[in-house]
Amino acid sequence: MPWWFKRRLFAAPLALALFALAACSNASANGGSVACGSSSGSTVINFAAYSTPREVYDAKIIPTFVKEWKDKTGQTVLFNESYAGSTTQAQNVVNGLGSDVVALSLAPDIQTIQDAGLITHDWTQAPDGGMVSASVAVFDVRPGNPKGIKDWSDLATAGTGVLTPDPAQSGGARWNLVALWGAALRGDVTGIAKGDEAAATTLMQAVTHNVISYDKSARDSIQNFESGNGDVAITYENEVKTAQAAGEPDTAVYPKGTVLIENPVAVVDKNAQAHCVEDVANAFVDYLHTKEAKGFYSTVGYLRPVDPAKAAAGDPANGFPAIHELFTVADLGGWDALDQKLFSDTGIATQAIAQG
Repeated sequence: MPWWFKRRLFAAPLALALFALAACSNASANGGSVACGSSSGSTVINFAAYSTPREVYDAKIIPTFVKEWKDKTGQTVLFNESYAGSTTQAQNVVNGLGSDVVALSLAPDIQTIQDAGLITHDWTQAPDGGMVSASVAVFDVRPGNPKGIKDWSDLATAGTGVLTPDPAQSGGARWNLVALWGAALRGDVTGIAKGDEAAATTLMQAVTHNVISYDKSARDSIQNFESGNGDVAITYENEVKTAQAAGEPDTAVYPKGTVLIENPVAVVDKNAQAHCVEDVANAFVDYLHTKEAKGFYSTVGYLRPVDPAKAAAGDPANGFPAIHELFTVADLGGWDALDQKLFSDTGIATQAIAQG
C-alpha cells in the first residue's frame, strides 16, 4: 500500500456539515423518503476537486452547466464545492465527505475511492478514458531565469531552492516526481544514460535534497513561490498560465523530457444514489467531456489535448510550445508500478524525501 494512503486525512468539519446538509436538502426535496422522486424543483450536487482548476469550475463550467440544465429540465442545481490537494480529497471522500462527483489530479486517487466501494461503475469507459483535461510538468522560474535553469539536472545544483507539493496530499507532487524520474530513466536528462536507474535515483535524491517546502497542494506550492520563496517551482503548465493571466511574473521553462498530466473525473455512485442526484451527476460528468467545457479548460491553461501526440505538438502560436520528449504514465509501466517503485514505504521518492 502506498505510504500516503496510510495517513487518515479527515474532511474539515464545516465541509462535512455542508455536504450533510445538502444530502438532507435533497431528501427533503423528495418528501424525506429514501426513494428518489421528481426531478423538478431544486437539488444539490456535492463536488470535490483538486486545487488548481478552481477558477474554471467555480466561475465558468459550473455556472454554464447550471444554466443549461435549468433551461433543459426546469430544475435548479446548486453546487457545494470543495477544493484541496487531490490525494487529500480522495481520502476525504473515503472518510465520509459525501461527494457526488470528484475531479482529481490523477487516476490512483479515483481508484482509492473505487477501492472503498463508493464508485461502482467503470469510470474509464468515458471518453478519453475518463480524463477531461491535460497538462505537462514544467519549471516556474524567477523573471529572467537568474539561476539559468533549463533541465532537471539544474534542480540538483547546490544552493537552488526548489518547491514542490507534498506527495502525501497532492496529486501534483506525484506528477512532478514521476516527470523527474521518467525523464532521467528515458535518457532525457543531460549526463544520465537511458535506463540508468542508479543515476536516476541519485538525481531524485539530489533534487529532493534541495526542496525547501512540501506544501499541501499544487496551488499552495505556487502561491508559496509567488510570495518570494525558492528559486524554482515544479508545477503544472496550466498553473503558470493562470498566474500569468493574473499579472504575475511567472515564467515557464520546459525541460527536454516531461510527463503528460491527465486529470480524471467520475461520479461517486454510492453517494449520488443516496442523495437522489445520480441523473444530474452523470449529466455533469458528461458535460465535462464536451467541446464547450474543454474550451473553458483552455482559458486557464489546459490547452493540451489528452491525446499524447497532439499534446506533444502543443500550440506554439498560442504560447504552448512543443515538448521534445513527452511521455505518459503508461510509458513508464503504469501507476501501479510507479506507486510501488517511487511512493511505497521503500520507494525511491519516499526514501529520498525522508533523507532530504
